[in-house]
Amino acid sequence: MMNLIAPPVLVSPSATLPTLHAQGFAVLDTTCVCTLSGCQLPDLLALAPFWGHLPPDPHLKDGGRYRRRRHACFVVDNTAVAPVPHRPHWQPLAYNALHGGMHRLFEPVAPAMLAAPVWTQLLLWLGQVASALRGQQPWFVEAHPFRIDTTDGIGRPTPEGAHRDGVDLVAVFLVGRQGVKGGETRVFDADGPAGQRFTLIQPWSLLLLDDARVIHESTPIQPLQAGSQPAYRDTLVVTLRSGGFPGESDVGVT
Repeated sequence: MMNLIAPPVLVSPSATLPTLHAQGFAVLDTTCVCTLSGCQLPDLLALAPFWGHLPPDPHLKDGGRYRRRRHACFVVDNTAVAPVPHRPHWQPLAYNALHGGMHRLFEPVAPAMLAAPVWTQLLLWLGQVASALRGQQPWFVEAHPFRIDTTDGIGRPTPEGAHRDGVDLVAVFLVGRQGVKGGETRVFDADGPAGQRFTLIQPWSLLLLDDARVIHESTPIQPLQAGSQPAYRDTLVVTLRSGGFPGESDVGVT
């Protein structure tokens, strides 16, 4: 069967914020990401090897072995990025029916990755996008490098289904994909049936989401050829939230 891929409708740098305001999401190609963030593409591509050293997700309630990830938290305030002590990731059941209500502690992001200047530059830019969307303020940021593979024959990027994350801004970067089909992204209005479906292919292309207005999911991946290894899809998901991290009072953080 032919593997049909629907390309996204991409925005220009000047249209990024107007599109995000108008429809609740925007898709940027790599050139647009680099133009707006000031990041150099070779520096972004140099981060990719860190995805080859992600530990298995120990919290998957479906018993799967297809997801690897790490986690790190920061406060981004204007021109400053401050890491915070390592903490569990928490989401309410209202936003994640499968894994909500759990204090999920993941291995921290590799210090060498966090020390890369391009990492700080990327977070500062996302803070600027969030402030353009909601107003200038400190942003409580969680970063999740993910690898979804086909160890189980099928890999599920969003086993919880279509969802919101309970934050203000979600940034989903495609870091790379190898030997897989599927992984289609679906974005829908939170209060209606309108939506779009597309597949991110280009490394460091980006989906920006106004989390209050849309829900999103990605379809499962399968290997292009049975038994072919390695087959995986790598992403970086960064969320920005005003007022504090989700569930701060529940994890003992003040």
